[in-house]
Amino acid sequence: MKNNILNRLVDVLPRDLLVDLTDMGVTKAREAHEIIRDHTTLYGKSARGAEGQIRFRIMEQGFQESCEKYGGLLLEGGLVEGSDLRIFQPFMRFSGEEGDIGVVLGLASMPAKGEMPVKNMSRRAGVSLNYNLTPRLALDESDPKPGDIFVLFLVARDPAKSGQIEEIAIGIIDSNYEDFLFYEAIEKFVARYAPPTDIHDDDSDVVSEPLVKLKTKRSIYIPPESDNDDDEKQEDDI
Repeated sequence: MKNNILNRLVDVLPRDLLVDLTDMGVTKAREAHEIIRDHTTLYGKSARGAEGQIRFRIMEQGFQESCEKYGGLLLEGGLVEGSDLRIFQPFMRFSGEEGDIGVVLGLASMPAKGEMPVKNMSRRAGVSLNYNLTPRLALDESDPKPGDIFVLFLVARDPAKSGQIEEIAIGIIDSNYEDFLFYEAIEKFVARYAPPTDIHDDDSDVVSEPLVKLKTKRSIYIPPESDNDDDEKQEDDI
C-alpha cells in the first residue's frame, strides 16, 4: 500500500512544484514576520498570533498560484469531487497521465514538526478521500473504491526564531483524522524523484545541485484585498 501511494505521488505531483512550494513557504514566513515587525506595534503572544494568521493567508495565496503554474486545478464550487462536502480552502487537483486518478493537494500549518494540523471543516472533508487507504474488510460492492487521495503540504514554523521555518513535509492523514498514514520531510521526499538531467559538452564541468534549493531573492509582498468571508469560512483557521 505504501509503495503504491508513493508511486502515485511521484507520478502525479511535479518535482519542480514541490521545490517552488518549499521556496514559497520559507519566503512567505519571512514576509509575515517583517509585516508584524515593521508595520505594527504588537509584541509577545499577540505578535506571534497575528504573524501566524498572516503567514498562513499569504502562503495560501502563494500555494494556489504555484499549483496553477504546474497545472493544478482548483476544486470547483468549493466541493470535494464526487461528494457534497464543502471546502473553504484552496484544494488543488493534479491528475495522472490517464486523468482517471489524481491527488488533491492542500496546505496546512503544523503546530510543531511532525504534529497533526488543526482539524477544520475543509480538511475533514478532504481526508474523506483517504477512506480506501486504510486496511479494512471488503465485504460487498458498496465499499468505497480507489480514487483521488488527499495530500497535505505541511509547514511548521520555527518556535525559537520568528520568521523561520523548522520543517516542511508531505503528509497523508487517515479518513478518521487520527494519524498520519504517510509523513516525510520535503528534502527526503523530493530525493525520491530522478534528478533533473542537463546536457553538457564536458561532463567534468557538471556541478551537482541540491534537489531542494531555496530562493535567495523574494518578491515584494502585495497585501491581498480584504474580503468578507462567511461564518463557516472563519472556522477554517490555520
